[in-house]
Amino acid sequence: MNLDHRTQESVDIVKLPERLMMADAASARAILKDIIDQGSGKLILNLSATSFMDSSGLAVIVSGLQAARKRDGDIYLCGMSKTVRALFELTRLQTVFQIFDDETVALRAFGGTMST
Repeated sequence: MNLDHRTQESVDIVKLPERLMMADAASARAILKDIIDQGSGKLILNLSATSFMDSSGLAVIVSGLQAARKRDGDIYLCGMSKTVRALFELTRLQTVFQIFDDETVALRAFGGTMST
């Protein structure tokens, strides 16, 4: 699995794939852990391309959050489709994560000033 990753103002930004499910969970979890371990612990996950996610995909994101918080960081989510947002609401994970409309707003919440 390949994840689109870049760093801006000490915040790692990762664009998740169209589908995040059990077949890709181990690989995605390892990649996110490496990004968190090598970065600042501040991570934005852009879900704008993600149209399907199962419970394994949710577990990847939750394990990333645990890893980030161990480094005094956090994970912010952005760009959710209605379907993915409904999954987060069904599992009440919207109470755990900060969710933003887009990367610009999420980066600002981390204290950055994203230029477009």
